[in-house]
Amino acid sequence: MTSDLARKNLEKQGYKFTGKHSSTKICHWTKSSVSGKKSCYKNKFYNIQSNQCAQMTTNMFCSNLCDFCWRDIPTSNNIKMDLIDDPEDIINNTIKEQLKTIMGLGGNPNTDKKKFEESKKIKHFAISLTGEPTMYPRLGELIKKLHEKNITSFLVTNGQYPKSLEKLEKENSLPTQIYLSLDAPTKEIYYNLDKPMLKDFWERFNKTLDIINRIKDKTRTVLRITSVKLRNMCNEEDYAKLIEKANPKFLEIKGFTLLGPSGEKLTLENVPSYDEVKQFAKNINKHCGYRLVDEDHSSRVILLMKENTKERFLDS
Repeated sequence: MTSDLARKNLEKQGYKFTGKHSSTKICHWTKSSVSGKKSCYKNKFYNIQSNQCAQMTTNMFCSNLCDFCWRDIPTSNNIKMDLIDDPEDIINNTIKEQLKTIMGLGGNPNTDKKKFEESKKIKHFAISLTGEPTMYPRLGELIKKLHEKNITSFLVTNGQYPKSLEKLEKENSLPTQIYLSLDAPTKEIYYNLDKPMLKDFWERFNKTLDIINRIKDKTRTVLRITSVKLRNMCNEEDYAKLIEKANPKFLEIKGFTLLGPSGEKLTLENVPSYDEVKQFAKNINKHCGYRLVDEDHSSRVILLMKENTKERFLDS
């Protein structure tokens, strides 16, 4: 598949390219919030304003082919980083595309007028749309520019590029909050579920766990488990060991949702109920020093911390 065809396929899915290898796509929760409906669970957990959040990525390629991923990875992986996009251009183009979509909601009679007006000023960048953003060599520059514009940054990583995180630390360009996907409790389960392309995937992931521990006083750190029934909701004691190794500020345990290409690999049998996710969280909690501090039933997600503090809420 050529990159031109890949771009066309992704654009049909709602992706807006912000460069050669970067893109944005308005989040369901952003539209929901502007429309006067429910906000993302991150609003409840951390006070992130859904109507002012832009979902984007700096790189569409991913080194993992996770069975549970709802994104179109085979298509995205045909977008190459032949020419490196400029960080300022990525930011400006992301905001431009977000506002174009937001403006289209203005005529909806159900739109929350206050939130609609607020949405014209973007306050958060969720660097998590698709692909592995830490592969982008100028990520630190982009994060610094966001912070200079008073825009917070939320970076999601699969942990396969620890040197990139070390670079962010060295450059003093860590994001406001960093999410590390903790998809499996053991090397074997990780291999079977995440389908990593890199041979030393487990060593890379464990090195990233160490980095998360090291930077915990420099930024907000999160481990997030996507709970896939019959696949990774097991070995709770092994999960606890990895959690203790990273010692994150937050631990999110979220239920898998059958969306997009994940339906080609998984079925409804792999979708856990809210009660099953909550019990799984409690089982993990038995083996580590975290406790349940918040939950969102509709998103089937549990938030755990060692100690619940007001500092978990960002200034609005």
